[in-house]
This record gives sequence, structure tokens and C-alpha cells, in this order.
Amino acid sequence: MHIKEYLKHNILVVDGAMGTYYAMKTAEDTTLAEKANLHNPHIIEEIHQEYIAAGAKLIRTNTFSANTVSLNCDEAMVRAVLREGYRIAEQCATGHGIFVGASIGPIPEKERDMDALVVEYKMIIDTLLELGNELFMFETFSSIKYIKILADYIMGKNKEAEIMAQFSVNAFGYSKEGISARRLIKDARQVPGLVAYGFNCGIGVGHLYKVIKSLALEDENIIAIPNAGYPDKIFERTVYRDNAKYFAESMMDIRQLGIKILGGCCGTTPKHIVSFINQLHEDYRPVSIKKHKHIVEIKKKTKKNNAFFNKLSKGEFVVAVELDPPFNSQVNRIMEGAHQLKAEDIDIITIADSPLSRPRADSVIIASRIHRETGIDVMPHICCRDKNVIGLKSTLLGAHIENIRNVLLVTGDPIPSEERSETTSVFNLHSIKLMALVNELNEALGAEDPFVYGGALNLNVKDVQRIIPRIKKKQASGARYLLTQPIYDEKALDNLRIIKEQVDIKILGGILPLVSYKNARFLNNEIAGIEIPECICSKFTKDMSREEAQDVGIEIAMAMARKIKAVADGLYMMTPFNRFEMVSRIIEGVK
Repeated sequence: MHIKEYLKHNILVVDGAMGTYYAMKTAEDTTLAEKANLHNPHIIEEIHQEYIAAGAKLIRTNTFSANTVSLNCDEAMVRAVLREGYRIAEQCATGHGIFVGASIGPIPEKERDMDALVVEYKMIIDTLLELGNELFMFETFSSIKYIKILADYIMGKNKEAEIMAQFSVNAFGYSKEGISARRLIKDARQVPGLVAYGFNCGIGVGHLYKVIKSLALEDENIIAIPNAGYPDKIFERTVYRDNAKYFAESMMDIRQLGIKILGGCCGTTPKHIVSFINQLHEDYRPVSIKKHKHIVEIKKKTKKNNAFFNKLSKGEFVVAVELDPPFNSQVNRIMEGAHQLKAEDIDIITIADSPLSRPRADSVIIASRIHRETGIDVMPHICCRDKNVIGLKSTLLGAHIENIRNVLLVTGDPIPSEERSETTSVFNLHSIKLMALVNELNEALGAEDPFVYGGALNLNVKDVQRIIPRIKKKQASGARYLLTQPIYDEKALDNLRIIKEQVDIKILGGILPLVSYKNARFLNNEIAGIEIPECICSKFTKDMSREEAQDVGIEIAMAMARKIKAVADGLYMMTPFNRFEMVSRIIEGVK
């Protein structure tokens, strides 16, 4: 009988962990048990038999890490491990009416490109097909990208084959690639050949229950194979708690969500499986998948009006003005500027996130106050330098609560070298991965009221064609607009024209008014991404008064703004030293 037919009338109980249980039985502090197929096969056979005796209806081959990277071996060794792993499992299952699933884990990417990894995956699949395997179990993947390709490959080789896909997510419901559980299930539904899909490893049974409960599941075959819990380190050994009773009770909660395929991953043992089976009733009969009221409530959320993006998306010219948050707790100056800029009828105020890695007030908090007091749209910059993924998500959720819907996502300036001994950068993500994370967060927040986000664009490059693929990656990750670095010369303008011809994305051209001779020289020589032609720098002299220099800076900025207006979708005005009076004059002059 095929899995698909079995699941129409039954709950399918899968075995428990292989690697951690092998480590427990052998007192080896390792979860890489695959080579034991060759040098310790009787232990692997014993483990399979224990799970079958516990009542599991599906056992997985001991081949999860059977690849050249994880085992640090050649392909001949991988094939030998696969052959023996499959032989042992088949031998144990014969005569017991037990399904055997060939376990395939993700190959660590390291420095190998996707094409090379696909070639190795296909070698693994071919080896298993040659052995007669017809049930493939992809486990602990972070996205659908490889599974989609490999499922098509398997079905092309054997249309009778059945494929299961399992993803690993954290306690918050996101994979290592930042993809939400909701999106993973949505993507899996679109892959031909998948008879079941769901989650394994990564988190304990309690957290997996919460993740699955939050999903809008349909009448489908969902897999739930969590860890026993979270391990402890005892005398340098990784040890899981003996919590079979808790595991079984919590797995019953998951089963009541309508889940049809259940088992255990890291830390589980035959004791966990038999304890769960003892609590099962109705002879494995499935219960219907339950919808949850809060999902409906999310869909009924009121969409916030995003005047800035509405105007931009209609093709109307927009003006964004950047203000720098203060170095201290004094906000009078920046609030004064915000109120004055509102009177200029600008479209949005952007707040930088500690530019040049100098500590300033939090951009989201300052943006929230400006929005509350002035009512104008705000766009805080959020960078990857200072916070890990948890911190970034917390910041974004706080911004959403404060009715902020526009954010600029940037990688961030590195910590100055002289401070690196005391301060470390985080950089869990770069800007494109952060965009992907926000894209997934939007899925959870609801399509009716998402973040609209943009990225940065440096036009001061010699070969503009080299940056266009990166722009397209940002767009593919959900970026709806780009804000450029300051533009001072015709070359940057030409690059802007070329990009606009090749990429359909909204771009706001950057203007940073120069304020003095010293300021022009400093920006040109010491700030990455900014290039100021000598003909511009030479307009300033050392003996100019502050007012004279400002007048020259305003004149230069107005001339460039008029040129940008003919090419871009808007202006991105950066306020030098929070001299918002200069920006007001430039805006008025351009109008």
C-alpha cells in the first residue's frame, strides 16, 4: 500500500531519533550515526527493531547525513553508506507491514554553488532508486528551493515514487533562511509529487504545537516530528531529558489539530514512541484539520492608509526628507524640524539608524514620536549591524504597533576599526536577507496591512551593469523602492537612467546639500559611496562665511534636484547636521 492510500484512513506514526539514540546507546558524543551502517550495523538494526516493537509504522533509513560534506568523504563512501542504510531498514521492516522512508538531509552549502549541490543530491537519489526505494523523506530543510527541483527529478525517474518534505523552524516559526512556517506550507502545496509535508527537528513538541496551531491548514497530510525538547550539556556531553510522558501528552495535542503523520526527532527514543502510541485512540483514525478563530481575526484587521506609498505607486513625484536622531535625549531640535517640514508639504520623513556607527537615539522610537505628533508618514531606517534576528523582529513588531508601515532596510555601516576591540557588529543578516525576513513577517501580519519597504542604492559605480542583479534581488525580496546615495555628477545620473530603463522599480534620487569647503572635502575623501567632482568642491573656499557656503550648497543642490526630477520618481533629501532650513529652501526652489 502507498502512503497516500494509508493516510486516507489512518494516522501514521513515524519512528524516533536515530542519531541521538545511537549516541545514547553507544556513549559516543555524536549524532552522526551514518557510518555505523558500515562498521556497527547491528546497533542500527537493533534501533530499527526497537522502534518497530514500539509500534512505529514507518522507519527512516540511517542516511540523513549521507553526503560528502557531512561525512567528509568521497562519493563512493556515500553510496556505500546509502546502500547499507537502506538494506538494514528494509531487512528490519520485512514481514511487519512497515513503511521504509529514505531519509535525505540538507547538504551543508559552505562554498559550493547550488548547481554542484543539486548534482550530489541527484547522485543520492539515483543510488536509492537503484536499491528499489519509492519513499523519499527530505528532512530539516529551510526552504523549498532544492525540494522542488529534486521532486521533479524523482517523479521523472519513477512516477510511482512518493515524497515527503519536512522543514525545520525555530520557536518563532521561521526557518534558517528566514522563511515562515506559513510560507513553507504554502510553497510545499505547489510541488507536484509531495504526498505530505510539515516540520521536524529544530524545536520541541510544545513550540511545534504553537507553530502548527497558528497555520491556516487545509485538508492535507501534515507532518509533525519534533524534538523531545532542548538538550543540556552534562560533562561535555549533549543530553536530552527523559520526558516520554510529557512528549506523549503534548503530541496528543498536536494530533487534535488534525495532523496525520507524527513521530519524534532529536532526543526521542522508542520509549517516547510507545508512550505516545499508548495514548492514541481510535486506531490511528485521523481527525479533521481544525481552523482557528484568530486566523480569521487577523484577516479582518483594518488597513492603515499609506499616503506616501499610495502616491509613489500612482506615479506621482514624492519628496522624502531624512533627519538624524540625536546623540542624546534632547529631541526638541529634530521635532522642530519635523513640524517645519510638515508645513513644506513633504511626503515622508526618514530617520537614519545610527549612521557611521555612532550611537544615536533609536530610529523607530524617534519615527514613532514624529508620526504621533505631526501625523506625517515616517520611514525609519533599520540596519543589520546592531541586532540579531530576534532583536530585528522585535523592532519591526514594535514599529508595526506604532502604525509605521514604511521602513528602509539597510546592511549598515561597519563599526570603526578603532572601536572593534570593545564593540562587535552583529550582522546576522544583510539587507537582502532582512528584506526576505520582513516579507515573511508580512505573511504573519496579514496581507491587508503589511510593511512596505525599500533599500539603498549607490549610483557612484564604474560599471552600473554589475549592480543591476543585486537590485533585482532586492526587488525579488519584496523591495518596492530604492533610495540612492547623494548624487553630485552626471555619471551617477546616467547610471540612474540606465537602471530605470532596465528595472521597473521606484527610485528616489539622493540629495545631500554641502555646507562648507571642509564638509565637501571630507565627504569626497572619507565617506564610502560618495563621490564629489572637483568642479563642485572648487565652488567652496576656505574663507567663506557659514551663510555664503550654505547659499552655494543650496544652489548646487537645487540644480541637481531639477535634473533628478526629470529621471527619478522622487527626491530623497538628506539634512546636513539637521539644518532643515536648508532643505526647506531647496524644496521651495525646486517647486
